Amino acid sequence: MIRMNDREQRVAAVALLLFGAAAAIPLADDGYYLSLSVNIAMYAVLCTAWTLFSGPTHYISLATAAFFGIGTYSVGLGIDTLPFPLLVAIAAVASGVLAGLVGLATLRLSGVYFVIFTLGLAELVRQVVTWLQVKFLGAVGLYVFTDLTEAHIFWMLLALAAAVYVTGWLVNRSRLGFAMRIIGNDETVARHVGIDVARAKVILFMISGAFIGVTGAILAPRFAYVEPPSAFNPVISFQVVIMALLGGTGRLWAPLLGVIPFTILFDRISASFPNHTSLLIGVAFMAIVYFLPRGVIGLIDDLRDRRNKSRHSAAGVPEAAE
Repeated sequence: MIRMNDREQRVAAVALLLFGAAAAIPLADDGYYLSLSVNIAMYAVLCTAWTLFSGPTHYISLATAAFFGIGTYSVGLGIDTLPFPLLVAIAAVASGVLAGLVGLATLRLSGVYFVIFTLGLAELVRQVVTWLQVKFLGAVGLYVFTDLTEAHIFWMLLALAAAVYVTGWLVNRSRLGFAMRIIGNDETVARHVGIDVARAKVILFMISGAFIGVTGAILAPRFAYVEPPSAFNPVISFQVVIMALLGGTGRLWAPLLGVIPFTILFDRISASFPNHTSLLIGVAFMAIVYFLPRGVIGLIDDLRDRRNKSRHSAAGVPEAAE
């Protein structure tokens, strides 16, 4: 049985308080702020699930839109015949299986090759779904009518966010997490000590993809009408990467430091300058890579290290040799 230490128990207590406060938002507002909160919760789950894989491996995946769209279409295709919870489970399995197949084929790649392949995957899946709909349904797009409200969607996203964090904690304390930390530092060393590198990466990629697919399934009722350009929108993939990198991938919760400000800023700019959102994404990506290569959490860590060094110098304590 895995037990939490004192620090982890304090963090869990604070997290419960924050989740409890967030859960009360629909009770206080059912308009703009609830809609904004749904967007923040959505990207919080997507970025955290993305970081679950990309954090330890340092792989930049642009396949988020593919998994998200699979989840959305899983609900759209079966909403008239199957219960919503079952469709969410199907979305998790379908997205996880797709991530596994993609992982087996691509995780031997690295760097820009992996980035290009995952970006092409989202477009390939979108084109295949479009062709299948036209071929067998005679139209593009699906209506998704349910009794779920914006508040229900928000609460489900909060529950999913909690599940992602718990999963991340469990993975970090497991053999898989230990293996991923070694792989992230040096894959060659990991292979030499007997770690099945491909298997470990594929498993984590499947877990990440499944969570992203479930997010798409939960959001499907919010869209009401689902079609390939919106379900498999590549902008989702780029926004997730930008927000995650802005917050940092050194901690599982660090993407929140990028999700909250960027979502609010993007919402305001989209409302005022709807034709310039792509420019915002491009400028934001370049600025983050140049000025915050390790994200906000990396900046915080650097400031903390400098403060500790200053204290040691003032106290006359010699610094440890690097």
